[in-house]
This record gives sequence, C-alpha cells and structure tokens, in this order.
Amino acid sequence: MSTLVGFVILYLLVSIAIGLYAATRVKNAGDYAVAGRSLPLYVVVATVFATWFGSETVLGIPAKFVEEGLGGVIEDPFGSSMCLILVGLFFARKLYRMNLLTIGDYYRQRYNRTVEVIVSVCIVISYLGWVSAQITALGLVFNVLSQGAIMVSTGMLIGAAIVLLYTLFGGMWSVAMTDFFQMIIIVVGLVYIAFVVSDLAGGAGKVIDHAAAAGKFQFAPALTSKDVLAFVGAWVTMMFGSIPQQDVFQRVMSAKSEKVGAVGSVTGGSLYFVFAFIPMFLAYSASLIDPQMVQTLLDKDAQMILPTLILNNTPLLAQVMFFGALLSAIMSTASGTLLAPSITLTENVLREFFPMNDRQMLLATRIVVVCFAVAVTAFALISQGTSIYDMVGNAYKVTLVSAFVPLLMGLYWKKANTQGALFSVIGGLASWLLMENFGGESIWPPQLVGLLVSFGGMVIGSLAPQRIGRQAAASH
Repeated sequence: MSTLVGFVILYLLVSIAIGLYAATRVKNAGDYAVAGRSLPLYVVVATVFATWFGSETVLGIPAKFVEEGLGGVIEDPFGSSMCLILVGLFFARKLYRMNLLTIGDYYRQRYNRTVEVIVSVCIVISYLGWVSAQITALGLVFNVLSQGAIMVSTGMLIGAAIVLLYTLFGGMWSVAMTDFFQMIIIVVGLVYIAFVVSDLAGGAGKVIDHAAAAGKFQFAPALTSKDVLAFVGAWVTMMFGSIPQQDVFQRVMSAKSEKVGAVGSVTGGSLYFVFAFIPMFLAYSASLIDPQMVQTLLDKDAQMILPTLILNNTPLLAQVMFFGALLSAIMSTASGTLLAPSITLTENVLREFFPMNDRQMLLATRIVVVCFAVAVTAFALISQGTSIYDMVGNAYKVTLVSAFVPLLMGLYWKKANTQGALFSVIGGLASWLLMENFGGESIWPPQLVGLLVSFGGMVIGSLAPQRIGRQAAASH
C-alpha cells in the first residue's frame, strides 16, 4: 500500500469518526434534520460553502473550462454562488421565522397538502442526479488512487457506504461537523496546491495570459436569439432552480438565529465563488505543464486532467493535500444531498399517509436514508459515462419549473393562493416536459419555458375565480 493511499484511508477514518461523534447529539427529528437550529456562524458558513463545493466544482467545472472556457461554465460558479447570496438576502429570515423542519413544510403552510406533496416529490427526484454525481466522483477517485486496481463501480459502492455510515446516524449534526472539518482541508489544500502547480507552470501570470490568449475568458454568448436564450436558461437554472432545495434550506435553517442563517448564507456563497476558480486554474495549468496529457484526456475523459496532473507532476505532500481536499469536497456535498431528499420524502410525503410521532419519524427517516443511498448508487452505476457537470446541472431543472415560483410569490405576493400554486406547479412541469420531448427544434430552452409558464400560472390562477383548493393566508 502506497503512502498516499495510507493517508487517504486515515483521512476517511477521521471523517467517519467525526460524523459518528456528532451522532451523539441527535435526540429527536429536529436534531437530525436541522441540528436543533443551534449552529454558530462559522459552522453555518462551512456548511453553506460545502453545499456546492463538490465533485462538479473540483472535477466537472475544471474539465468544462479546459474544453470550452468560461463560456461553458460561468453559469455554475456565478449562478450557484448567487443562489446562496439570494437565499441569505431574501429568503433565510422569512423562512426561519416560520420554524419549519423542511422546505416542503412551507408549501403546506402557505398553500395546502396537495401542493406540498407534489413539490416535495419534485424536490426528491431532483436529487437523483445530484447525489449520483458525488457517488460517481468517489468511484473515480478510488480508481485513480488504486491505479486501476479498484474499478470505478466498486469505488462507487465503497464511497456510498462511507458517506451513508456517518450520515445515517448523525443526520445534520454529522453533516455540519464533518463539513467544518472538510472545509478547512479544502481551503488549505487548494491554496497550497495552487502555489505548487503555479510554480510548475511558470507562474500564475503565465497561466492566466495563456488562457486569455486561447480565448478561455470569453463567456458572453454570441448575439443571436438562440445563444442568448441558452445562456439565460443556464444561468436561471443554477441561480433559481437550486433555491427551493432542502439541502440549502437545512443548512441555513440549522443556524442558531435568523441573522446567523442569513449572514452565513451570503458569506458561504461568496467564499464558494472565490474558491471555485482555483480548480479551473489548476486544470488549465496542465495545458502548460503537460500538454500531451491534456490533449489525450480531452479525447478520453477530461474530468481526469486535474487528478492525473497531480499524480504525475507533484510531490507526495501535494498529492495528499489534493486528494484530501477532493474527498472533502465530494463527501461534504454527498452527505448533505443524501440527507436532504430523505428528510423531505419522510416528512412531506410519507408522513401525510402514515402519521408518525417524533421517534417514529426519526426511525423512518433513517430507513429512507438507506433506501435513497441504494437508489442513487444504482442510478450512478447505470449513468456511467455521463459527465458529472451534466448530472448536476440537470438536477435543478425540475425544481426551477415546479418549486421556485410558488416559493418566491408566496413570500412576496399577498394574492398568491393555492389555486395559483397548483396552476404554477402543474403548468411549469407540463410545459417543461413537453418541450424536452417535442421541442427539439425550438430556440427556447425547455426549463426557461417551464419557468415562464410557472410564473404565468401563478398569476392567472391566483387572480381567476377560485375553484380549486383553499384560500391561502395573506402573507407571512
């Protein structure tokens, strides 16, 4: 066993130990779902930062940047960070005051149980691709570290089992404490690696100049209707589609006060934006350090450019720091995204049909965590060959067209009501699915059409004579 593998195993054991220790704080469903709403600012910042800093940020985005430049990826670091900043500025305080366990609870309180169940199912479905991307990345890492001895599929199973182990018992407490530890590894590791790789490439200025000369910093779309609409569609998917996610909600609502939740979200989102560019810098540096390797992997699997660069060109300490940071990024995102849909499914779907007390709710959520882990691992195995970037990006479309408008309008428009919410959800989903299946020749991105129809459905349904559902409360 190599020294690098030994350090990685030690890191994994430490992460598991921290997660299992955090499980001792779990006494009820509230502790499991939102850490008893007691986290201080520095932990909230860490958990919010870790929300998006996963496999797509360290592997998927750098690969797309080398291939296409900022034009292929700018919507992700910008859109994702703006999502967290918008949550902190406009959503965190209002939702915190409602004392909710899940984001699905909002749709029940503001509208009715039908809206709650439909939207919650959409939220759960959206996590399939997201969590699967993290499991896929873990499989790739174990395959690289073992120099091919561990197959990618076997690595997926190992990675899923590790994340499941501490998430199952500790819930949000484990997610928060491991996120805090892992964020330190990510920040320290990536900054150190940036200095090492920069020296190998001849300095940061040389890398940046080379990227600029190659047109990698051009991100504005061509001034054609099709390109502009595609650009807007990609941005709103990342920026708005991820706002009504349980993963974001539970991290912000775990704060000890509404102010801590809001400030933590804005700060964590800002930090994400800054650090998301480091993996892009590292991956592009490979173009100067080992251009032949880059060209080979662009034709084979661009996601392997950065890991291969580190393994072939840096000293052992740099390798340990990189793979520690990479595993930290993936595991921190995987644990939160595994927990989030499981809590939503239990609280907002199963509990509607099978009433449970708090103890039964905690047990049921843990059972669902196991079932969801099996489902996403199977989905990841089936989806081998799909890029991590695409798996994550597609996850937000369903929540963009179904959940975002009822959330936004319910908080800020007094006339929003149950009929409007149903029109919004059903209209958004139906138009999006129709465009995905039959709108191949259209210049309009399907999710953008779904968002516009969802907005129109809310306005028309709320102002029309009321025939469906109950009248919602005027405001919150």
